Amino acid sequence: MTPSIPFTVFRKFLAIAGLLLALTMIGTVGLRIIERAPWFDCLYFSIVTLTTVGYGETIPLSTAGRTFVMVFLILGLGAFTFSAFTMGQLLVSHGFVNLWERRRMNKDIDKLSGHYIVCGLGRMGTTICEYLASHQMNFVIIDKNGELFEDMDPSRNWMYIEGDATDDHVLISAGIERAQALATVLPTDADNVYVVLSARLLNAKLSIIARASDEKAIDKITRAGATRVISPFSSGAVKMARFMLHPTIEDFLEIADEYGNQLQLADVQIQAESPLVGKKLMETDLAQKGVMIIGIRRSDGQRLIPPPGSARIEVGDSLYAFGSTTAVNEMINVSDTR
Repeated sequence: MTPSIPFTVFRKFLAIAGLLLALTMIGTVGLRIIERAPWFDCLYFSIVTLTTVGYGETIPLSTAGRTFVMVFLILGLGAFTFSAFTMGQLLVSHGFVNLWERRRMNKDIDKLSGHYIVCGLGRMGTTICEYLASHQMNFVIIDKNGELFEDMDPSRNWMYIEGDATDDHVLISAGIERAQALATVLPTDADNVYVVLSARLLNAKLSIIARASDEKAIDKITRAGATRVISPFSSGAVKMARFMLHPTIEDFLEIADEYGNQLQLADVQIQAESPLVGKKLMETDLAQKGVMIIGIRRSDGQRLIPPPGSARIEVGDSLYAFGSTTAVNEMINVSDTR
């Protein structure tokens, strides 16, 4: 979506343009009536007088003409100076700065491919964005509350679109047809269902993660086309149970999350162009690069957990890779061309 000029700013521009045009017309018509000079000469003399350029009298002036020019210059100079000052203020105003910034951001969004889309910048949405940013991933935020973006720390440089995520045009502007995954964490289940439906129709291969408030909503959102549905309450309860059963394992996962910018667990899709195709795990240099393959999911659903070193990597495999963020991201860039 291309951002438009705010109505109040546009109205001020029209008022200033109208004032300058009226002054020019008054000077032109006044000189024409008094001096009977050609229209173009009167227009030219009015403009050079109004702008105080001072090229001299391009029209021979009578006493009445000079009197008119003096009055026109005294009244017009103040109006012209005020108009120029106001115009300068508008050009550097917050609205215009935001307009140019959003136009630049839209161009950057149009260049993205294989990126992530986050619908909703509430507490969950902000946490998702912080996680993606810590893993150096490209993402676009969609939220119709523009104040959230105005209050956002500018140093984050997060790309966003102010709009309704349930609108197909907004999703298309976010590059949904080129995106790798979408997360919708809007306030209501109805909105999340609508986003899932729209996103699935626009990109059949998209991975869609949605938030639900209860079990009934989970079923509806799943049927709408979500890849996975997360209930914060259920997830929190399961995590508490894991802490009870396996506290040390959960401590390890907490450490991995805490150092998320250093460690990463990723699902790497193997495409036909990947240099890993046809190689056995033992024949790759992934371990030397700091990447551990803890599982393989074949295209037919077969799972190898843990995979033997003799397991051969095939097209369509999903490799569960764990290691340093830099090494895992390099592996994704080389192997995953979605």
